[in-house]
Amino acid sequence: MPEEDLVDVKFRLFDGSDVGPFQFSPTSTVAMLKERIVAEWPKDKKIAPKAANDVKLISAGKILENNKTVGQCKTPFGELPNGVITMHAV
Repeated sequence: MPEEDLVDVKFRLFDGSDVGPFQFSPTSTVAMLKERIVAEWPKDKKIAPKAANDVKLISAGKILENNKTVGQCKTPFGELPNGVITMHAV
């Protein structure tokens, strides 16, 4: 897949720290993003999810459904060149 088709996403954790950014295909599902968050969760955090189902992703004020793709979740701001989408992980 050409690199320009990839979407940069970073995840803001409950304490304001960030994980990422990571590049995802627009066809990647929210469930796949959650799995990546769990795998990359900082080990020094006292609160950590045990599984992807323990994570809720919020983007543009909406809780994202596991079966949605990154392409479906993009906001118009994601169209900015070199823009990184920030999703909140709770």
